[in-house]
Amino acid sequence: MYDRLLEPLDLGFTTLPNRVLMGSMHTGLEDRAWDAGRLAAYFAERAKGGVGLIVTGGYSPNRVGWLLPLASELSSRRALRHHRRITDAVHAEGGRIALQLLHAGRYGYHPFSQSASATKSPITPFAAKAMSAETVVRTIADFAASAALAREAGYDGVEIMGSEGYLINQFLAPRTNHRRDEWGGTAERRRRFAVEIVRRVREAVGPDFIVVYRISLLDLVPDGQSWDEVVELAHEVEGAGATILNTGIGWHEARVPTIVTSVPRGAFTWATAKLRPEVSIPIVASNRINMPDQAEAILAAGDADMVSMARPFLADPDWVAKAAGGRADEINTCIACNQACLDHTFRKKTATCLVNPRAAHETKLRIEPTARVRRIAVVGAGPAGLACATTLAQRGHAVDLLESAPEIGGQFNLAKRIPGKEEFHETLRYFDRRIARTGVTLRLGTTADVAALRGYDEVVLATGVRPRTPSIPGVDHQRVLSYVEVLEGAPVGERVAVIGAGGIGYDVSEFLVHERSPTLDLPAWQAEWGVTDPERARGGVVAPVLERPARQVHLLQRKSSRLGAGLGKTSGWVHRAALAHMQVELHAGVAYDRIDDDGLHVTVPVPGGDERRPLLLEVDHVILCAGQEPRRDLQQPLVDAGVPVHLIGGADVAAELDAKRAIKQGTELAARL
Repeated sequence: MYDRLLEPLDLGFTTLPNRVLMGSMHTGLEDRAWDAGRLAAYFAERAKGGVGLIVTGGYSPNRVGWLLPLASELSSRRALRHHRRITDAVHAEGGRIALQLLHAGRYGYHPFSQSASATKSPITPFAAKAMSAETVVRTIADFAASAALAREAGYDGVEIMGSEGYLINQFLAPRTNHRRDEWGGTAERRRRFAVEIVRRVREAVGPDFIVVYRISLLDLVPDGQSWDEVVELAHEVEGAGATILNTGIGWHEARVPTIVTSVPRGAFTWATAKLRPEVSIPIVASNRINMPDQAEAILAAGDADMVSMARPFLADPDWVAKAAGGRADEINTCIACNQACLDHTFRKKTATCLVNPRAAHETKLRIEPTARVRRIAVVGAGPAGLACATTLAQRGHAVDLLESAPEIGGQFNLAKRIPGKEEFHETLRYFDRRIARTGVTLRLGTTADVAALRGYDEVVLATGVRPRTPSIPGVDHQRVLSYVEVLEGAPVGERVAVIGAGGIGYDVSEFLVHERSPTLDLPAWQAEWGVTDPERARGGVVAPVLERPARQVHLLQRKSSRLGAGLGKTSGWVHRAALAHMQVELHAGVAYDRIDDDGLHVTVPVPGGDERRPLLLEVDHVILCAGQEPRRDLQQPLVDAGVPVHLIGGADVAAELDAKRAIKQGTELAARL
């Protein structure tokens, strides 16, 4: 089924077994030597799953290049024994692994960061100092020395990080390179730093070692590289000795989303296809590629020679093996939510995965056969119940999964209706297949009661949540709807007030302002975010062209803080920007007075003072997104009947959009029982 995807790739001195590259993903385990065993187990599981080439998280070639104080670095032979644990583990599973060399430049979160010029990035609090010419030369030598150490440590190659706005990218772009010496001033001199690094690395490692260069195809920032500059860089990097060109899209400070779930699948493969005829070495497509049929189509169309996926291998280490075995429907698909991977990374926590909480925790969260088979009922087939039931059955328990609705999914059946969250369909497809594969007995349309649950050894309540109804006069008015009613298809007028600006309020607002999902329409998505061909504009960005919203929406919250402050760290800005694009009116510090035939009456702060004023929102409907309450009606009756009972997911804690905790909690409970 996937002839191109699974075809070996001949690099001359070595052959990769397939066209799949596991892209670099910083987990946090790289930063401490004592986590080498955990990191080795993490990579070994992916090697066993059949990845053609693994790329590690970024390691700096020197201290100035640290991402964080005391972060990952390879500049001394003292570290080699820890790295050999990693390479030995990967090779024992038949895998190949390359170490990524990453100098953070002005993205370094420390006061001694340096860059091409004295500039400050908008995502760090520290201004970077300009590197002297001597420091530039010394940094090039550090890259080469680090690559030689990587070879000594047993790695099969290195990847030189030249994209995403890190140091090399900072030298390449006029935005951050204001030099007038031999390292700046013209495009040729700006790219000299990157080319010299590749040349010196190749000299240091010899001809039979993989050197991947990660090239920024689209900077997606003003004063980024032009297309001619990207092409010339590719030519010179190839000539300097690169084996493979991997592609990077967008700087971290770009105001264009590149990997969140609302970005269309394969949204940037056209740029890879544009560069491919310019070089003779293999080129890798990246960003929002997550399923084999899509990857196969990219390769079959000649758009790339390999595909790079990072987070999909957090979600499922057996991605390649399942594709090769004709079991693509069993892949646990990355939904690009960022909640447990990038959000964790930027909060200095170990990265993992919402749909696979074992990722980067393989040595801690073990799923092992049970020593004593028990008969267990799981009540509720939302994310928590699905994770718990299938993991219990995987371990050998006899599991009945009872769900009152006619389909599995719980709150995911609402989430998948939100524009930009179509990927949630994939998670439910995965669990549907997993139910069949693990032998869970699924009983849909079944309302559980104490009498039916008495005979089980254990009962797990994953009964989820119900919407909370706030105490507002007139809340029972006919123009008031719950978010559940809206997402299930209730008619909604052209003027709407949404009460509650948490994750659900933002999702419902997105649902209301779009006639169709921009995720499913690449040209519309590009227009909304101002993405264009870099031949037209430097960096590939122009002014957005915004469509007319389907409805006039007011989003309100009681808190006086910024709306959306509790959204994900790396995706919240996307949701806030998307609603701004659609002219959603935001109201904070609101007191809800009443709902009547005229609309929603509120009292709001007067800007610039302590006074408040009444405001009437003449809306057709008021949508309640004011929180949730746990559904645990069965808990006490079961306890009274002497049945061992466990609460997970929303039944335990009703927290908005908390599938990460629900799946983790369900998996961990199943691993213990």
